[in-house]
Amino acid sequence: MRKMTKKEQDQARRLEWFRKARFGMFIHWGLYSQIGRHEWVQQIELWPRKKYEPLADTWHPQPGCQRDWAKLAKQAGCRYMVMTTKHHEGFCLFNTETTDYCAPKRGPGRDLVAEYIEAVREQGLKVGTYYSLMDWHHPDGMRCKADEKARRRFVDYIHEQVRELMTNYGKIDILWYDVPHPLDAEGWESAKLNKMVRKLQPDIVINNRSRLPEDFGTPEGRIVPEENRMWEACMTTNDSWGYAPIDPHWKTSWDACNMLREVAAGGGNLLLNLGPSPEGKLPREGVKMFTEVGQWMKKYGPTVYDATDAIPHGHLWGFTGRFTIDGSTLYYHFSRWPGTEAIIAGIANKVLSVKFYKGKKIKFEQTPTQLILSGLPEKMPDPLGTVVEIQVQGKPRQTGTYTTVPQPAALSK
Repeated sequence: MRKMTKKEQDQARRLEWFRKARFGMFIHWGLYSQIGRHEWVQQIELWPRKKYEPLADTWHPQPGCQRDWAKLAKQAGCRYMVMTTKHHEGFCLFNTETTDYCAPKRGPGRDLVAEYIEAVREQGLKVGTYYSLMDWHHPDGMRCKADEKARRRFVDYIHEQVRELMTNYGKIDILWYDVPHPLDAEGWESAKLNKMVRKLQPDIVINNRSRLPEDFGTPEGRIVPEENRMWEACMTTNDSWGYAPIDPHWKTSWDACNMLREVAAGGGNLLLNLGPSPEGKLPREGVKMFTEVGQWMKKYGPTVYDATDAIPHGHLWGFTGRFTIDGSTLYYHFSRWPGTEAIIAGIANKVLSVKFYKGKKIKFEQTPTQLILSGLPEKMPDPLGTVVEIQVQGKPRQTGTYTTVPQPAALSK
């Protein structure tokens, strides 16, 4: 095995907690929350700047609302949170010397990022700060692509705001950049920017949206494992990131649990979003979802946090569910229940025992290609997903595909 470089060792050290965290709560909150029609509403509806800017003075969030978010995140089994400190609209939720277009100097009258960070730390969760590089409010935000003087002013502005975030709030665990339009990594001076971040926050993990790979990938709206790399799928709970009471398309608690099974099977994390109201109240549908997910995670958490798919690309799977793996233990997460008999394919190892997770033993028969479970209840014991624990001999291996069906000798002795 190739020895890791110093850079790789440092990255592995930084990512150690993140790999085990598995589940985080994403919060999108800003001026757009007052409109309630998507976080991109300023651009989607082509709001004139003079009409949009006054929203900075009419926003009056309730003090202490972030504590409710953090308590729900903790209850749900999240191990970290990420909140928008500045979205594309350019309004800063933190105290900054770079502009008066920020929460302490306008309607809120206080530092909303400081309140968020305090609430997250009270619950013992890791702190993540989202920061949009794209900025519709700054006069150089778009002209910087074609005007070098504008680029210089805008990049200095961005770097200074990131420096403030990394300096004024104690330890920050995640820096979550977003939308690096309209510049490339060279234009943003991303290498210089992230070097500064790491000097100020040596243990921080940084995502890939400053147009540099950094510590982890961020597939959005889909769960796509990234090979040989840490990744985190960011997903909405309805069809919007921001507060949108007109959107009825809420995912179910089963959907959320299934997303957790999927990311665990692929060795990634899930960052699941909620958009609070302007006052800071979380939508009841989202509260219900996170509460029910927490109840499921309380029972099955170890099969999600501490187990991952050790077989590349998550090949060991089926329509009825997915595997997570911990040593010689396979956890099959049933998302769809087949009835009194279940067939699980692909286990090359000799199966020693099968049982419900922390429950009763299950009768089984093993053939060269299939593990057949019998005597199961007609309905799934846990509607959000039932986990079956399979002990095998040796390190889990998988059989061939349907084009390479193995012979009996393929089973480990």
